[in-house]
Amino acid sequence: MTPLQTFSAKDGWPALRARIRLANTALLDEAVEFAVQWHGDQRRPAGEPYVEHLLEVVAVLVDGVGVTDIDVLRAGVLHDVVEDTECDLETVRSRFGDRVAELVGWVTKGDDRAAYLASLKDAPRDALTVKLADRLSNVQRLNTHPRPAKQQTYYRETVRTIVPLSTGFPWFEQWYARWQQEFSHLA
Repeated sequence: MTPLQTFSAKDGWPALRARIRLANTALLDEAVEFAVQWHGDQRRPAGEPYVEHLLEVVAVLVDGVGVTDIDVLRAGVLHDVVEDTECDLETVRSRFGDRVAELVGWVTKGDDRAAYLASLKDAPRDALTVKLADRLSNVQRLNTHPRPAKQQTYYRETVRTIVPLSTGFPWFEQWYARWQQEFSHLA
């Protein structure tokens, strides 16, 4: 059985940028700089710099799915800026435009996690693409999360609410099916 494809951004933005073949990569540079500014020294639960997660989402979108839409890529790197920093959606809108702000808005959790997850079934395709890439980054190495109970609840939530959203996205459907099999011990 082939191992689960994982995505890493440990080498930082310059290494990832070198793999991206877009005419307007400077627009993505601006979004990365903005995200780094807002997220600062934040760390993920396993201790890695938060920005690695944001760049992994871009890597999934580019290397996995083949996304070339600059607004989707910018939303990918900015997807947590409203949720996890003091930045608001209007700041994102004024800097990156309505479409990027709309996509970021769709993937920003509010106070009611269950309502947020349920609302994703009505999200536009591009917003779902960002969300599926975000969750992929979060669960691809779920076994490294420092709390085993969180591993189980996050696995179950992903299977219940995110995996069904991958229907109609062949690359994500295949990836999540493989992931679900590899991490089934958490069920």
